[in-house]
Amino acid sequence: QVQLVESGGGLVQAGGSLRLSCAASGLTFRDHHMDWFRQDPGKEREFVARIRKIGGNTQYADSVKGRFTISRDNAKNTVYLQMNGLKPEDTAVYYCAADRSPWIITTPRPAYWGQGTRVTVSS
Repeated sequence: QVQLVESGGGLVQAGGSLRLSCAASGLTFRDHHMDWFRQDPGKEREFVARIRKIGGNTQYADSVKGRFTISRDNAKNTVYLQMNGLKPEDTAVYYCAADRSPWIITTPRPAYWGQGTRVTVSS
């Protein structure tokens, strides 16, 4: 059974920071690029960030560039999302995902999804 378990969400004031974690099991972690998506009720799920399976290369949505940083620790089968300078519009459920889409394609196609962790940013 593949499991992606997110943690680290919560309540934070605007301008604050949170660090999300996603612990993966049941898959060959190093063979997957890892992604973060987010979604609020009534809105479609949107891409946030992606990190290549070997680390290093990253992709970010324009809305979070300069504020969010994705990283991974393959020895721990864990991917992180450091979120700084949080804004109320960052409020959403954040989902961890794993994909094996070629890195050079325009958009990832995740094969596995976590259950999500809630992030609420107050004004």
